Amino acid sequence: MRIIVYGVGAIGGTVAVALALSGREVVGIARGAQLAAIRADGLLLRTPALEARARFDCRADPTEFALRTDDAILLTMKSQDTVAALERLQAAGLRDQPIFCVQNGVANERSASQRFANVHGVAVMMPAGYDRPGEVAVFATPRLGIFDIGRYPEGRDGADDALAEALNAANVAAFVTETVMESKYGKLLMNLNNIVAATLGETARQGRFPGLLRAEAEAAFQAAGIRWRDVGASDPRRAALLRREEIAGVVRIGDSSTQSLARGAGSIETEYLNGEIVRLGRLRGVP
Repeated sequence: MRIIVYGVGAIGGTVAVALALSGREVVGIARGAQLAAIRADGLLLRTPALEARARFDCRADPTEFALRTDDAILLTMKSQDTVAALERLQAAGLRDQPIFCVQNGVANERSASQRFANVHGVAVMMPAGYDRPGEVAVFATPRLGIFDIGRYPEGRDGADDALAEALNAANVAAFVTETVMESKYGKLLMNLNNIVAATLGETARQGRFPGLLRAEAEAAFQAAGIRWRDVGASDPRRAALLRREEIAGVVRIGDSSTQSLARGAGSIETEYLNGEIVRLGRLRGVP
């Protein structure tokens, strides 16, 4: 399995470096200063336990190289960039290869399944950061993250098992599940607070807004008949596999939305996080 990491930011960059260091064949797709930095010097990964640099092939567009039948495509861009990426994969001739939505929110799988049949979800628990070209950081130990993997909308197959095997060998704890969207809806509950921290600061996470947002979301889920799995602090896997730790000399700016604002990215994915609850509420009559 060759692994195509489409979007080499905080999550995609960490995954690409980890896989490359473990001996996997990786092709990254990046843009701008990040692409230039990776081509010049590779990508540096910092964690509480190590600092390692990996070099791997990195391109600006999937049409710049020939896709293979043994490719697995990992979408790791923000949700607002997914449709454009899917269009570029169509232009590159992607057909039957598995596409893994290694992203927050639950809209990416829907978009991918409108164009491709072999779609998989990945719920991502990885406190990663990216604020300068050529470097990514993960504030966790002993594993880099916890990923739940499965087919969309449900089920599992050999591609899920193969990716999980590759990730586990790269120090990312990967679990295959037949109900991956339950994990993704559970992660969505956590990501509803991204906009709270981005607009009001991290201390606002301790205020009244997170509770209101969660209650609203749970009401919408229940009205829509959506099941979810708790992947937050009460998930027993976190204590053993994903403990938050600082990295000497590295400051984590905040979650992915705050990082997008800090980098001047021009957009954040709130529409695909809180906006999903708005959509469900309108469909199901939940104010």
